[in-house]
Amino acid sequence: MAAPLNVALVGFGYAGRTFHAPLISACEGLNLHTVVTRQAEALAGAWPNARAVSSLDDALADPAIGLVVIATPNALHAPQAKAALEAGKAVVIDKPFALDLAEAREVAALAEARGLLLTVFHNRRWDADFLALKAELAAGRLGPIRAVESHFDRHRPEVRDRWRERDEPGSGIWHDLGPHLIDQMLVLFGRPLAVTCNLAILREGGQAIDWAHAVLRYADKRVILHADMTTPAPEVRFAVHGASAAWLKSGLDVQEDQLKTGVAVRGPGWGVDPSPAVRVHGATGAREPVPGPPGDYLAFYDAVAAALRGEGSNPVPPDEALAVMEVLEAGIESSRRRAEVALAPPGG
Repeated sequence: MAAPLNVALVGFGYAGRTFHAPLISACEGLNLHTVVTRQAEALAGAWPNARAVSSLDDALADPAIGLVVIATPNALHAPQAKAALEAGKAVVIDKPFALDLAEAREVAALAEARGLLLTVFHNRRWDADFLALKAELAAGRLGPIRAVESHFDRHRPEVRDRWRERDEPGSGIWHDLGPHLIDQMLVLFGRPLAVTCNLAILREGGQAIDWAHAVLRYADKRVILHADMTTPAPEVRFAVHGASAAWLKSGLDVQEDQLKTGVAVRGPGWGVDPSPAVRVHGATGAREPVPGPPGDYLAFYDAVAAALRGEGSNPVPPDEALAVMEVLEAGIESSRRRAEVALAPPGG
């Protein structure tokens, strides 16, 4: 195998420290070479072989770096991605792609013009429950799908002093969890016809959206997406109802918690779902567990490394990430207008 490609990680906050640094380091085709951070001591304690630099310019000026991973606050995603692309670097952007669809399109156009890989970290395509659901739908056991609910509900009643919960561009739960919810449904069912969305601030003292509820309208089904910070009993993750049977799932994928506690990526027990889904047969009401494969976030970076070697395809091509932004933006407009927003015809 060729020598690993050197990576500069921009940002060592929650996303950079919890997700990107461990996954990049676990990927055989990549090397965590540089981190743009003011937390040099924390970086040295966690990843002593990585170099800390104080500015993005320092990382972009290094010819040894081939890939830049952007894990900074959402408002910085597009400008930092543009700077990296202008410097001739391939780019991974943590979700959301950008603050809005127009900004995301500018980044995608620049990557295409420069002939550089650009991808967005929609890692929850590799959640254990989502992989299991994909397999269930591929097998056709549920019959034609009529309705889907997908939830990311959390119990965080106290407002925290962090950028995600302040009144800042790109803050709030719709920008944070909405891209995950949307991307998974677009992977399964494609582009919806229209979006109806309600966004709210429900917690006392809240400054950013902490409750989001959207309905994606398809010709033959309805998909409900829900995320909030106000649910004491977050039981539902997926409820998928077909003409013949339903597929029910509770509990979140374990990989985030495993990364936070230092479990070795792809080590024993990695990504294994402790509470598999249940299939419920419509005719009889019989219930049976449906075990699925383990989750595998590292598959994203393995695919990025392969694509950069010319041995595989981009795991999340820009057009797929732009489709997520289109629905995300339609949701904001729907909530503002308190009305359904139809998506423009493809190519329109």
